[in-house]
Amino acid sequence: MYQVVLKSFRERTMAQMGRPRTFDRDAAVGQALNLFWEQGYEATSLSQLKAAIGGGISAPSFYAAFGSKEALYQECVERYLATHARVTECLWDTSLPPRQAVEQALRGSARMQCEEGHPKGCMVTLGVMSAPSPGHAAVVQPLARSRARTRAGIVACVERAVASGELRRDVDARALATVFDSFLSGVSILARDGVSLDIVENAITQVMTNWDAAAATGG
Repeated sequence: MYQVVLKSFRERTMAQMGRPRTFDRDAAVGQALNLFWEQGYEATSLSQLKAAIGGGISAPSFYAAFGSKEALYQECVERYLATHARVTECLWDTSLPPRQAVEQALRGSARMQCEEGHPKGCMVTLGVMSAPSPGHAAVVQPLARSRARTRAGIVACVERAVASGELRRDVDARALATVFDSFLSGVSILARDGVSLDIVENAITQVMTNWDAAAATGG
């Protein structure tokens, strides 16, 4: 009798191990990304992630598929930076006039942050407000680096404009860049509060007058 029970147990175990996953891993990462984007790292629980992924995934299956909550978060951040966050890469396109590059980055980011189909706002910016405790601070470092890259890109555009004579020589490049950088960060709050894209677009037109005010005479 024991032999029969043992055989039956082994057969069930092998059948379970041989079963394909009941969820699409790529889609699961997308669901987890939206949850982390909406709530931040620490506020998102394992049970919420499992529910979002669906398929009745168990805790052991979750860890087998993703390693850990931290590893899944890092994978989600990588996906975000490779997709949604690309809207500001135009800042580094030297074939674009500096002013156009800055305005394109602002408008592209605003459209992304306000569009349907994913949480509102920018995950890179919102990562500051949902920063984890010191013990997990390393998980948001890629977001901090992304913010620094965007900031540096705006500064580079202003410096390019000063060097070409488009902007006055006495312009404080970092100060002017901070005007655009801080506006860009603020769009996340506006998007989360439901401010319409039309209003944000009009505000971008207004904020770009700061660039025009710093233009060289006759530029």
